[in-house]
Amino acid sequence: MKKVLTFALAAAMTLSLAACGNTGASSSASTSSAASSSAGKPYKIGLLQYGQHASLDNCREGFLQGLEEAGLVEGTDFVVDYQNAGFDDAMDTQIAGKFSSDGVDMMVGVATPSAVACYNAAEEKDIPVVYVAVSDPAAAGLDSGNITGTSDALPVDAQLQLIRAMQPEAKTIGILYTTSEPNSVSTIAEYKEKAGNYGFTIDAVGVTTPAEVPQGADTLISHKVDCFSNLTDNNVVGVLSSVLEKTNEAGIPVYGSEIEQVKIGCVAAAGIDYVQLGKQTGAMAAKVIRGEATCDQIPFETIASYSTYINSDALDAMGITVPADIAANAVEANQAA
Repeated sequence: MKKVLTFALAAAMTLSLAACGNTGASSSASTSSAASSSAGKPYKIGLLQYGQHASLDNCREGFLQGLEEAGLVEGTDFVVDYQNAGFDDAMDTQIAGKFSSDGVDMMVGVATPSAVACYNAAEEKDIPVVYVAVSDPAAAGLDSGNITGTSDALPVDAQLQLIRAMQPEAKTIGILYTTSEPNSVSTIAEYKEKAGNYGFTIDAVGVTTPAEVPQGADTLISHKVDCFSNLTDNNVVGVLSSVLEKTNEAGIPVYGSEIEQVKIGCVAAAGIDYVQLGKQTGAMAAKVIRGEATCDQIPFETIASYSTYINSDALDAMGITVPADIAANAVEANQAA
């Protein structure tokens, strides 16, 4: 009887050690192929976009392309629960909370309010968070913890140089921004700090909601600013067409911050490519999904390159001639072209 018991105990210990060994092998395998949340299921990503406009759409689409270019297959390696908050902060919080209660494996926030909502909802469960298009992660409190992503910090010097080249006599640049948006506040500060180097002053008008943007535009027009420079401020970008209606009527050019804004009527921009920014973010997220790194091991990244975009029709309407050196390297972004 003792021999039987001894044999049984030995067998049980052998099985237990084998199970531990299998767990290690499985963990190792997850670093070389797409990790799954459990039992071979695809990795579940909760993707929250702050609102619907072309720039943020490009971020989302680029992010998915980045995952695919990293070798991950949607439906097999990962699934996406895509939600749109409609520029509503309360909805942002609600959706991010549902992602947490649903037990997603990763949250992705497109634009700062969604990134913050995801981070707050994920923190208690330590769910990894990846963000796209947060201009100033430190100002938004998104530069530490189980979180990483990409910054869309604007090339302010390049934009000021562009405006000076396009409008040699201009003195005042008008800017609309959301007072509660940390990225916009820090960008306004940078504009004010650097504007004098190019002979400009900045006339900044703050808003709190998209509904206040048209009135803010009227205020800047009444101040007789020489031009507007638009940020990546979501409240403003979401209703940019209404701003352009007013500025076009007043004969005041508006400079955008990326290609989609130029497509719809801004005269020009020194801006970044949001599809490329999304791809860069997708490549970072793929490392987390594969188990190659955790978010806190991946510093946030800023896209280094930018392009000059022009809308020839909008420039002609404002009577602005593009200097030859700028025209030689500019990308035509006229939507009708």
